[in-house]
Amino acid sequence: MDMSIGSITSMVENTKANVQSSNKLTSSLNNVSSETTEDELKEVVNDFVSYYVEQIIKDVKETFSMEDDKDSDSTMSQYEDLYMDKAIELVADEVVEQVGSTYTQDLYEAMKRNYNIESV
Repeated sequence: MDMSIGSITSMVENTKANVQSSNKLTSSLNNVSSETTEDELKEVVNDFVSYYVEQIIKDVKETFSMEDDKDSDSTMSQYEDLYMDKAIELVADEVVEQVGSTYTQDLYEAMKRNYNIESV
């Protein structure tokens, strides 16, 4: 595997974006308490499941990626990675919305019980 400056920069940017997204999610999860409303909890659960699906899609993409970094322009590669990450994020959100309701509902109910969040 050829590691050009462009591919290293792209990898660093992707890692930074993943860390920022992970930190935001961790912060949201840490803020869940018995005072959290049901709507807030549903949003946190959906964000968590969406993030999880997003990571799975990214892993699958990496597994099947056949790109040849030698021929790609580093600037163009960074833009492609940025747009691909955004596309994966949107696909993950859509997957959760369309077929993830069982998982999100189960997680929501478990967290609701664990944090003693009352129904309004």
